[in-house]
Order: sequence, then C-alpha cells, then structure tokens
Amino acid sequence: MHELSNFEYEFVFQTSRSGGKGGQNVNKVETKVALHFDLKNSALLTGEQKEIIQKKLVNRINKEGVLIITSGSQRTQLANKKKVIERFYSLIEESLKEKKPRKPTKPTYASKVKRLKEKKMRSEKKVLRKKIN
Repeated sequence: MHELSNFEYEFVFQTSRSGGKGGQNVNKVETKVALHFDLKNSALLTGEQKEIIQKKLVNRINKEGVLIITSGSQRTQLANKKKVIERFYSLIEESLKEKKPRKPTKPTYASKVKRLKEKKMRSEKKVLRKKIN
C-alpha cells in the first residue's frame, strides 16, 4: 500500500456521530472517525522529519503534539477510516517532499519590449487626461 505503512501501529482512532448524508442513521450511529497520531512520541520518524511535519502541519497539530485528522463525509465508519488513513499518508508525504529550488532567470528581449510598450501606452493615456492650456 504505502512505503510508510508501519505508522498504523501508532494510530489511535476515535469515533463520534457525524452530520451529512444518512438520514435518521446520522442520529444514532457513530460514523465520524478521527485519527490521532502522536507526532512527538513517534518511533518511526526522525527528529528532523518531526520538525518539518510540525512546521508544515501546524494547524492540524494540538499543543500535546498530536496530529488529528477527521472524516465524517462517508456513510460508514469503515469508509471514513480508510479516508482518514489515506489523508494521513498524503499529508505526511506532501510535507516531507522537498521543494524544488527556484532558478532565477533573466527577462527575455520580447518581454522587455512588451513592458516598455505597455509603459509608453500608460504614459500616453495619462498625458491625455491632463487639461489643455
């Protein structure tokens, strides 16, 4: 499934009632699933990885250092659980992906000419707005 699939031993799931589709079922069945992952005490991540994840997912991590992801959009608990696990792996993968450095480039001759032409047109437009003596 994922190269990071060992994380599932560190997951803690919590269920609750959720809104959305399901009719009367919504009021009596706990289908909403919250995944709790203790980032601070994870044995599978290095200190550097923990810092990166902490910075990038700061809005999803509480004061105790627990990453919380919830899903209540599906009708069954199992479907919500799968969705939460998928989202966890995609978030971790995305946050640990290194950003490609930007290579600075010089403006092309055509872009310089275009800029100067637009600048000249703007200048002429403003000259025409002035009152004539």
